[in-house]
Amino acid sequence: MRYIALVAAVVATVVFAVLTVIMPRYFGLFLIVSLLFLVMGVNDLLQKEHSLLRNYPLLAHFRWLFEAIRPEIRQYLIESDTEAAPFSREQRSQVYARAKGDNDADPFGTELNVYAEGHEWLTHSITARTPCETPSRVPIGGPECTRPYESSTLNISAMSFGSLSANAIRALNKGAARGGFAHDTGEGSISRHHREFGGDLIWELGSGYFGCRAKDGSFDRAQFVDQASDDQVKMVEIKLSQGAKPGHGGVLPGAKVTPEIAEARGVEVGQTCVSPPSHTAFSTPIGMMEFIADLREGCGGKPVGFKLCIGHGWQFMSLAKAMLKTGITPDFIVIDGAEGGTGAAPLELADSVGTPLREGLVWAHNTLVGAGLRERIRIGASGKITSGFRMASNMALGADWCNSARGFMFALGCVQSESCHTDRCPVGVATQNAWRQRALVVPDKAERVYNYQLATVKAMQEVVATVGLDHPNQLKPEHLCRRTRDSEIQTADQVYRFLQTGELLTVAGNGRYEQSWAKAQAESFLPRSRA
Repeated sequence: MRYIALVAAVVATVVFAVLTVIMPRYFGLFLIVSLLFLVMGVNDLLQKEHSLLRNYPLLAHFRWLFEAIRPEIRQYLIESDTEAAPFSREQRSQVYARAKGDNDADPFGTELNVYAEGHEWLTHSITARTPCETPSRVPIGGPECTRPYESSTLNISAMSFGSLSANAIRALNKGAARGGFAHDTGEGSISRHHREFGGDLIWELGSGYFGCRAKDGSFDRAQFVDQASDDQVKMVEIKLSQGAKPGHGGVLPGAKVTPEIAEARGVEVGQTCVSPPSHTAFSTPIGMMEFIADLREGCGGKPVGFKLCIGHGWQFMSLAKAMLKTGITPDFIVIDGAEGGTGAAPLELADSVGTPLREGLVWAHNTLVGAGLRERIRIGASGKITSGFRMASNMALGADWCNSARGFMFALGCVQSESCHTDRCPVGVATQNAWRQRALVVPDKAERVYNYQLATVKAMQEVVATVGLDHPNQLKPEHLCRRTRDSEIQTADQVYRFLQTGELLTVAGNGRYEQSWAKAQAESFLPRSRA
């Protein structure tokens, strides 16, 4: 049976050879096809690279075929509407409907198992409110900020030009410009495509310092001042780490550095771009605070903050101690969850490194509250947020606003083919191939970006109103419920410990927060016992 396909090819070749002699006009083509299969089968039998092909000539090719189309088969024929891998069909369909301006109502009740462990919901009020018609805004800017920014509650998370196509960047920014929300540039800096429609930008500075990079890869302050003075840049965000691959640097091979990418990143065409795992502009928590102050001065008093996926909890606390010691605070902090990620990452990092958003968000919020710093600093949350409920639930845990990356990719037409790293994106979102990205029509997709953001913020405000509140900043942990076991329900303030203002400074204890606080020091990112 192992050789049945090869035997069939031999028999077919013999039969078609005979028939071709008799009637060459009709069977010549069949003979050529059967000969091709026969040659392939013999080659499979004789080659030494693949054991399967040696044992199953011709037949084994079907394995690779089915393996290649397995994601599509699973997505379109097998997975349920609520199976999230990484996003469920129900989640994607909701984004698609909102982006198109279609009715996104769900008929005949929820498909979720509301009795499953981990199911979450927000408690509604008998005295529910009428949703506010005006979208809520979040003022960002601490005491040292002279040009604060009024942010939307939902913005476009960091995605670089280079990871996304030019047309995708243009459509995102045009949608942001129309909707009055912010567009994070990602580590690849500000490209001409970010500037075309004038949408608000959050300029992300990674360890490669693209856009303000000296020839040796270090930070160039003069270039930074020149770029940051642009009125389109509303905030500056230092990227310490990202959820998809925390603690991992990056290399963009020179072959991929096109003239457009080189122009945006401030490097030479064809030059390999290296982003080290950590920053070179500072090496201590105090040094980082001084860097933040320098950036804020260089950009004319605009909000400056940083983004990270929480790793060692005491290292985040060392930043809080540096804030207390120097008196310098960032204007905002974005917490990226380990479940985030729009590009490719090593499987070990994507699956097994970094703190998930909820735990990271609670840790950051608690640290700032416990250190008496929370009122001066806004917190953004990023990581698998596509709906109004996900926005509201993260705000109940301490976020002031939310960012979404893959939600906006879906709005652009992403079909979750998971081919972002291959340059063969089927819808032109994550590719630099000119023919593939031409499929993404900017005016149409920009309208969908606008529609999706507007409808999702509206849905969030409707959720807030059902809780009996007027503004999402009134959401508290006690409003969020989680089923922890079949017969046990806990509110978030029972699931997590929440600190009181200044508690880390005044209350002694032996809990996780107190132990980490004791390890942290403003002068070093090393724990106190190893410094």
